Amino acid sequence: MVRKSNDGLHNAPPTLRARRRDRQRDAILRAAARLFRERGFADTGMRDIARAADLSAANLYHYFDGKNDLLVYCQDRALNRMLETVAAARRASPAADRLRLVLTAHLHTLLDEIEGATAHLQIESLPPSMRAALVEKRDRYEQALRRLLAHGIRSGEFVEMDPAIVARAMLGAMNWTVTWFRPDGPKTAATVGDMISEFLVRGVAGRTPAATRAPSGVRGGRRKDKVRRS
Repeated sequence: MVRKSNDGLHNAPPTLRARRRDRQRDAILRAAARLFRERGFADTGMRDIARAADLSAANLYHYFDGKNDLLVYCQDRALNRMLETVAAARRASPAADRLRLVLTAHLHTLLDEIEGATAHLQIESLPPSMRAALVEKRDRYEQALRRLLAHGIRSGEFVEMDPAIVARAMLGAMNWTVTWFRPDGPKTAATVGDMISEFLVRGVAGRTPAATRAPSGVRGGRRKDKVRRS
């Protein structure tokens, strides 16, 4: 008689278990996002989230210890995603393309149905021990954006400005989108993100990159050819 065993499940590669866990966490965050938008963070309980995610309350606590844990997980993942984009953008050229990549990724992350679930929530309500790592990553990201702007100013691709003030203005404008964007609205998150990032890039662009400038003798997109006299 052959005996069946569940040992194979326990011996599964950690990466497979991690992927399964992440998929379930994503499902929980989608359910939480809907409730946060409808009721607000304060008025949404863990039992509400469990019910919306089709889980028992006990099972939900297997993935998240509470709402604060859910908030930390979501914001930490969003910050990691944005920091990775900043690092990748360093290989792009010109400066306007680097900035566009970073701003577009920022907006797509904010408006994403998962990362965006808690993007509009203030982390100041978290205990200091849970908040410290998030604040450090947030500051690191802002400093990276300032350096990107400063590099564009030095190269002459961006207008003269204070990188610190402009970086904060950009972050404020982008972060505010989560207060008015609606996933069921007429425009998708990707479309809104692309439009806003393009608007912000044009606001600091100092000149047209050399590769796209009109050739000498061109005005208004047309070449002014000399008239040959016979």
